[in-house]
Amino acid sequence: MGEVVEALIPGGQANPGPPLGPALGPMGVNIKEIVDNINEKTADFNGMQVPVKIIFDDKKNYTIEIGTPPTSALILKEIGVEKGSGNAGTELVGNLTIEQAAKVARMKRDSLLASDFKSAVNEIVGSCVPMGVTVEDMDPREAQKAVKNGDFDDRLE
Repeated sequence: MGEVVEALIPGGQANPGPPLGPALGPMGVNIKEIVDNINEKTADFNGMQVPVKIIFDDKKNYTIEIGTPPTSALILKEIGVEKGSGNAGTELVGNLTIEQAAKVARMKRDSLLASDFKSAVNEIVGSCVPMGVTVEDMDPREAQKAVKNGDFDDRLE
């Protein structure tokens, strides 16, 4: 088994400086190629800290695994607020569109339990409940019913 380098990097903004450069430098690998590869894979997470793992089989072959920020962080980034409501029952902090919920579902797809895309979107919508975030200007539980009923099918491609 080769070496593993783990780092937390800003999405789409990895560079040959720390923490990657010093970890990769002594290995004699193409740092620019690896950094470019990471930036391509993390572009959707621009402005967020993303866990990245680079697994080396040998000096030439490597695999890059991208972790995903928590669902709540992705939702907050989509609606442009710093943090969720501390009082979700009465205080709302923002509204997520069904397209934004679908985008978050695509980003989180590998770590969701859902068996199909609509269920994945509903998992994201469900995460809005304790955060004080509405979905399509309705209670997230109502939005989940609408997704199940197919009301948004034309917008969930």
